[in-house]
Amino acid sequence: MDALDLHCQMILEEYREALPTLERMQAEVLATLRKALERNGLVVTAIETRIKTEESLAGKLALKGGKYATLSDITDILGARIITFYTDDVDRIASIAEQLFEIDWNNSVDKRRLHQLDSFGYNSLHYICRLPGYDMRFELQLRTTLQHAWAAINHDTGYKSGIEIPREYMRRINRLAGLLEMADDEFSRIRTEITDYRRRVQSLVQNGKLDDVLLDGDTFRSYLQAKPLDRLNRRIAAINQAEIQDAPLIRYLRVLKALQCNTLGDVSRLIQTYEEDAYRLARHQLGNTDIDIVSSAIGLQNICIVCILKTGGGKIGLERLFEVLNGNNSQNASIAEMTYQQARNIELI
Repeated sequence: MDALDLHCQMILEEYREALPTLERMQAEVLATLRKALERNGLVVTAIETRIKTEESLAGKLALKGGKYATLSDITDILGARIITFYTDDVDRIASIAEQLFEIDWNNSVDKRRLHQLDSFGYNSLHYICRLPGYDMRFELQLRTTLQHAWAAINHDTGYKSGIEIPREYMRRINRLAGLLEMADDEFSRIRTEITDYRRRVQSLVQNGKLDDVLLDGDTFRSYLQAKPLDRLNRRIAAINQAEIQDAPLIRYLRVLKALQCNTLGDVSRLIQTYEEDAYRLARHQLGNTDIDIVSSAIGLQNICIVCILKTGGGKIGLERLFEVLNGNNSQNASIAEMTYQQARNIELI
């Protein structure tokens, strides 16, 4: 500190006086960014903020203090960083930041556009921003998780430290940087393609082209949004004027695949084929009880039960069904036996 000239000492004094304001700015910037990301449905790896320490500022002034007339000329006293999962989210958040803050375009830089050979870990988008109501500016960095990890690794190994590294290591470092850059781009591309695939599936489901949609976790969830079991569940609930309680149906995916359902069309036909017998079974199960709450899974479960029995699966098939639904439960065999006898009583088998 003593080595600094009078001008730099005056800037340090400005810094000390401005610290309470900087701390308020830091809290407001963090809160503003968090609310904006939540409002726009954006999930990120991290949001970080920091105020440059007096020691760090003194070091900066010792190197190039003559460049700054006052503290306000130093644009990174307060810094914020958002680390995203995907490269295209960087641009989305940049657009949001442009609406939230006044951007100093002359001092902002998009390092991604520099296309330097060894720049992957440093490809951040740097905005110099002003928060409404404050005179001082702050720096906002946007980068992906892979870029952030790469920058941290490089810092740890001394790369970019000014120490010359043998060409052999430089070559290997640059090869890895290229692989990570490709991975960053590919993750974004895959996400875009998956989003497009889900939209196509939703369109096919809405248009009733169920035979064109392979059965998987995504497509099954999309199909369930159309509530194909609601009519059956309401009929079952009406037996005892019961309330229907929501239950997850995704665990039936394995069961449906075991029942040779390969497309959503197969699932739809399974429901249509066995719906009436599933209702008859439920009427026998609930008719002499005072149960007033039924699970929204009851319709699909009874359809699977009827299908297993009608196709010769017997008690062993029912036991396997309950093992999938309930795990390794000691009661599975007795539940299967009871269900089998209920089905026999109404001549389903």
